[in-house]
Amino acid sequence: MTDTFLPWPLLHAVEVLADAPLSHIAERLRDASMPYVKSSALVIFTEDCTGRPQKKAGDEGIISRVTIPELDGLRATLPDDVPWRGDALLAGLNRPVMAMKHGPSHALLVLTDPRPNDAQDEALAVVTYLWGIAARRIQEKVADAPPSYLLESRAASAERLRVTAELTDLHSTTLETLVAALRSSALDDATARSTVIDLIGKSLIGLRALSDRTTDLVEEPVAKAFERLREDLRPLTRFSGVEVQFIEPPLNGRALPGEVAHAARAIVRGLILTMMEQSDISRIRTQWDCDGENLLINVRDNGGGALTKDTPSISGLERRVKALTGHLRMDAMPGWGADIFVSLPLDLPTRPTGDAAGWNLAPRELEVLQHLAAGQRNRTIAAELNISENTVKFHVRNLFKKLDVGSRTEVIALAHSQGVR
Repeated sequence: MTDTFLPWPLLHAVEVLADAPLSHIAERLRDASMPYVKSSALVIFTEDCTGRPQKKAGDEGIISRVTIPELDGLRATLPDDVPWRGDALLAGLNRPVMAMKHGPSHALLVLTDPRPNDAQDEALAVVTYLWGIAARRIQEKVADAPPSYLLESRAASAERLRVTAELTDLHSTTLETLVAALRSSALDDATARSTVIDLIGKSLIGLRALSDRTTDLVEEPVAKAFERLREDLRPLTRFSGVEVQFIEPPLNGRALPGEVAHAARAIVRGLILTMMEQSDISRIRTQWDCDGENLLINVRDNGGGALTKDTPSISGLERRVKALTGHLRMDAMPGWGADIFVSLPLDLPTRPTGDAAGWNLAPRELEVLQHLAAGQRNRTIAAELNISENTVKFHVRNLFKKLDVGSRTEVIALAHSQGVR
């Protein structure tokens, strides 16, 4: 951006993006970028949002078919913060795209069939600028996520993992059966048999890699999550003049749900930044541990002990902790520094069965809701209740209306939040 001021339409676009909710960030970014680079579809891929890593707008034929492996493969080839144009596999076809990766978060933006306006260099610069705002907005919204978002995100993560596992098992069984058949001596063409076996073997590897990749998006090893924290803080610790010690968690600690890993890094960053604002500090120590049920965080400084839970930045971080149904405890003594302990549960809390009378559900609707909350698909629910799949769909639509939600995962999240199992 070379101009010393921004024209009014661009200023308005920046304002809209800066206030965009996560659910509409793709639509807002596409609207803002269309005057500069027209496109048939816009796709965002971000691991900050573990439940919904894709955010999409535009041509339904593209956004409904684009896959995580396609996006992940494209992202691996890109430098940070530099627009790239070329052909890439997306939604099952090689098509012209413009793509760029946001350096701090590694989030990916893809525009399909891009058509920059006449001032191409300026158009690309504007879209890069807008994308940076959108990527930072995503990070901020996830860091400040309320309990409702975290519940919905976890429900979506679990649902995606379960469906992927089902598809992997199904296709693996099919392909393994084909391998067994083609190995049979009843087939004479040895060359054809060998070629097909090789292709199917590669397909099996690809399916299993997809399953592993999906799991990585939903969960993150605790040691890897801690290393990412260290990398995030490395520039700060290098030039601040404050020594920051990192006490690593055990390598065999339980993997963290994506939402917990992301929030934990944000909380520790916030605590360290707050501690560094003190004038009488030279050392901070941060340590993670895992007891199998909770991520245990300890951050301690050697300052004057003036920080309290009423310090605005500390109280803001405590709200983030509570959003994850966690706890923050702080011990501070004048002359001895502050010692802060954070506990973040790795599982959603188990609650007694809630009273759903206020939802005005019919008995059969409540039964369907309980099966949905257990993660069952329509076919399984129909078999369990001895009704048709169409009847299940009818009840699900009624649940959407009565609970004022727009998706299956929102139904599951709301049911879990009220203790419905």
